Amino acid sequence: MATIGRFSKGEEIFYAKVVNGEIFRAHGDVFGSPSFDAQPTPRAGLQTLVPVVPGKIIAVGLNYADHVREMKRELPQEPLFWFKATTSLLSHGGEIEIPFPEHRTDFEVELAIVIGKKIRNVTPAQASNYIFGYTAAQDISDRHIQKADGQWARCKSFDTFTPLGPFIETQLDPAELTIQQFQNGELRQNSNTRELIFKPAEIVSFVSTNMTLLPGDVILTGTPSGVGSIKSGDKLEVRIQGLAPLVNTVK
Repeated sequence: MATIGRFSKGEEIFYAKVVNGEIFRAHGDVFGSPSFDAQPTPRAGLQTLVPVVPGKIIAVGLNYADHVREMKRELPQEPLFWFKATTSLLSHGGEIEIPFPEHRTDFEVELAIVIGKKIRNVTPAQASNYIFGYTAAQDISDRHIQKADGQWARCKSFDTFTPLGPFIETQLDPAELTIQQFQNGELRQNSNTRELIFKPAEIVSFVSTNMTLLPGDVILTGTPSGVGSIKSGDKLEVRIQGLAPLVNTVK
């Protein structure tokens, strides 16, 4: 496998392999050993959905050295994580809805991990064997609520606050990838995953010592420097090296 997406056609929802823009339906457990159609599915009436349905979304904060420097904070000693509601997911092409226009609401570009196997208490060396792949994400955040609450679950869990996709890359080395956020065509965030304080395998290992992770669970790995505010009418584009762009608009 390489590029995996999730699609709908009429009332049918299915996983598929994406090859040069063509869609080959998967049969069987996509996290196991699926087979794929030999012929592509016609594109007429096909819609791209979020690439996975996670049981939980875990977000990691303060995990880029450049972002920590920007905020004048000390480097964390261990990953800081919290949960986002799965109802906050939004597919590629969908509209981000700002619930309180009077609040500052920010974009945050993120590389997302998709778990492929049930995992509990593994070492970083073992953790990579449990990663299904990677996809692009946004961690949209209401800063007014974040400051008022003192914790980050509510401010980041509104409907549409986790754009994800469009596809999962199962053969991607996350060690040194450019990660960029464009707003209305202008580059706003520009970094590299080598700036990650805790690498994906370290994050997965750490989380697994605190809870069981299941196939399809998603972990957002943090955002680099350059976070900024959004407004209605904006077009946001996530570009991460090796991944298809994730594009969403704001209303």
